[in-house]
Amino acid sequence: MKDYNPPMAIVLFTDFGAGDIYVGQVKAVLQRLAPGVAVIDLLHDAPAFDARAGAHLLAALAGCFAEDSVFLAVVDPGVGGMRDAVVVQAGGRWYVGPDNGLLSVVAARAQKSAFRRIVWRPQPLSASFHGRDLFAPIAAALAAQGELPDAWFERTAGLNVDFGGGDLSEIIYLDHYGNAHTGIRAGGIARKTLLLAGARRLPYARVFSEAVEGEAFWYENSQGLVEIALNRGSAARLLGLKIGDSLTWA
Repeated sequence: MKDYNPPMAIVLFTDFGAGDIYVGQVKAVLQRLAPGVAVIDLLHDAPAFDARAGAHLLAALAGCFAEDSVFLAVVDPGVGGMRDAVVVQAGGRWYVGPDNGLLSVVAARAQKSAFRRIVWRPQPLSASFHGRDLFAPIAAALAAQGELPDAWFERTAGLNVDFGGGDLSEIIYLDHYGNAHTGIRAGGIARKTLLLAGARRLPYARVFSEAVEGEAFWYENSQGLVEIALNRGSAARLLGLKIGDSLTWA
């Protein structure tokens, strides 16, 4: 890998859980192999096992990071199985993770993308923790060295699992406030449009303070996505929302 500028950081995006035992083990590898490189915890509560929701959430969040940042992205229910491991370069940033669709939305939306299948394998390699044993060393090497041996990779034209660059009309994340983030980019949605969530027809509000307290609404959040919210309350609790719920417009 040539023409490389040193990254600003290694960015972690996983479904490992911030309070569980896994994130610390990944960071130990990064500290050992890429000492001095900043490690940013973007999210460790991505929807568990849900690569499609994670792909849309990652695509919405990645744009705030500098070019040449290295993303270690792991939502990997197929770990140890037949799915490939890949490095994707998209929008000037690097993404290391499983080829299960998780990296496909950022790749599809980028003006230019390149793909490499990881054929290198460390020894030992746990069958169930590739985030620590396989993806973390690759991300660390990219950050610390700037290039990797060509023998570690095979170039490929694309990903085996590709969700495309379109929107996802589903709830993809619930935050601790009870706000429901969707996979719908809000820029092209007319503000007079009602969002159908279950049996409710939700109006638009620009910000929380403009919504009637206790009534659910939709707005364009700071990542540019449609989000369902409640002024001073939990929209998820009020409406019984969960990740994967489908949404339509009226």
